[in-house]
Amino acid sequence: MKQLLFLLLNLSSTLAVLKFASYYADHMVLQRGPQRAIVWGHAATIGDEVTVTVSGKGEVKVNVVRDPNGNEGLWKAKLPAITDPGPFTLTASSSEGDLTLTDVMFGDVWVCSGQSNMVFTMGKVINSSAEIAETLKFKTIRILQTSQVESTTPLEDIQRIATQWTEPTDATVSSFSAVCMLFGEYLFPNRNYPLGLIDSAWGGTPIEAWSSPDAIAKCPTSNIRGPGEKSVLWNAMINPFLDMTIFGALWYQGEANAGNPDLYECRFPAMINDWREKFHASSEQETDIQFPFGFVQLAPNAKSTDVGTFPALRWSQTADVGFVPNEKMPKTFMAVAIDLPDYDSPFGSIHPRYKQDVASRLVLGARAVAYGEEGVKFQGPLPQTVSLNNVNNVLNVNYGDDSPIKVLGNNGFEVCCSSSSTTECADSDEWVAAPITDQDTNSVSVSVAGCESKSPVGLRYEWRTSPCDLKDCAIYGSDTDLPAPPYIKTRGF
Repeated sequence: MKQLLFLLLNLSSTLAVLKFASYYADHMVLQRGPQRAIVWGHAATIGDEVTVTVSGKGEVKVNVVRDPNGNEGLWKAKLPAITDPGPFTLTASSSEGDLTLTDVMFGDVWVCSGQSNMVFTMGKVINSSAEIAETLKFKTIRILQTSQVESTTPLEDIQRIATQWTEPTDATVSSFSAVCMLFGEYLFPNRNYPLGLIDSAWGGTPIEAWSSPDAIAKCPTSNIRGPGEKSVLWNAMINPFLDMTIFGALWYQGEANAGNPDLYECRFPAMINDWREKFHASSEQETDIQFPFGFVQLAPNAKSTDVGTFPALRWSQTADVGFVPNEKMPKTFMAVAIDLPDYDSPFGSIHPRYKQDVASRLVLGARAVAYGEEGVKFQGPLPQTVSLNNVNNVLNVNYGDDSPIKVLGNNGFEVCCSSSSTTECADSDEWVAAPITDQDTNSVSVSVAGCESKSPVGLRYEWRTSPCDLKDCAIYGSDTDLPAPPYIKTRGF
């Protein structure tokens, strides 16, 4: 009889457990004000009251409701807007018990996602030992890394966590996303408050796997490659974070979709918009409906003169505009990486080790676009006008009065030559080299003599999978050292 009573009591205590969602833990970062952080979890007793308290900052009382996605009760609290960094103690209490989280900070929370170049760890970057040692100085940057999990249905919570919230340590940082970690490290001195970095990425995966069914439905159907099927990583590795208030997202992906760039032109903006809508709605409008979204344009691959599929995918990453933010992709920012080849990378040339440059370029975009800093230049030179000078047989490429350039070489440009049109470059037309013949502080002239008797009807710049050696493309900003992005114009001048 005593054994039966013990078992019943033990079963009762197992079922009636107040708990946080899996990614609320000691040492975490919650989103700072003016946004209000969301804290949520489960309980057994429907209608029970849960009191959530931040030490010295007040308390919030919420009731347990029935979880529409399961049999447990669900509670969800919106905290006061808190700008003090902390650390704080956060408690949740109900008739089922008390929970306590310690060393909780308030700052900006960034979600880092994508495929293998986002997975690429701090232990693999150039000069990794010194880089990791430097990272350990940033005690108020906190990191969380998910395990790689697929699901054919949306999951409410993260099923497995590889690294629970922690300040940087040798063990945790060495296996954490380098782009994500270095972004936080380089951003921190500019913000001077805590940063929470969430690494949720999986190598070799297509964008479709990270897109919800709603986002998938916005674009034509396609076959996909990589782990699982459409939406399986959205379901397991992004959807569970929707209730958590975040500040922004970083994305490094596209290699797995390089074979179908036209579809990516639709898929990428659709995914961004869908993430924004769903994070905003699930966080009770606390995550901004236009939260900043930064990404990395594809770096080079193997050393080759082949055009390959990467140039068209890079163009599609900007929704065929050439730069961001733009009308189709508002409040986005991009790190151009065409000049960062690493042909001898022991991890494969598709995985360049120069993530420091990638992160520093992302931080410039974040400062300008995400944080609205005036006067921060975050883009390399962009062609403002391209005009044909028939007398001198050149195209004049002007980058604008506010974009001084430096020219490192006379290669990089090509002109499209057509025998059938004077206004448009067709797929069957020939592209020939257009060397730089003249330059000044904000423009270059490129020769169209290679067209001979044909009409020059298009221009492209660094349109190769691997267009140049390390930091040796043709055009850079003389005041920023940022590379001009790849460019194409296929209609007449």
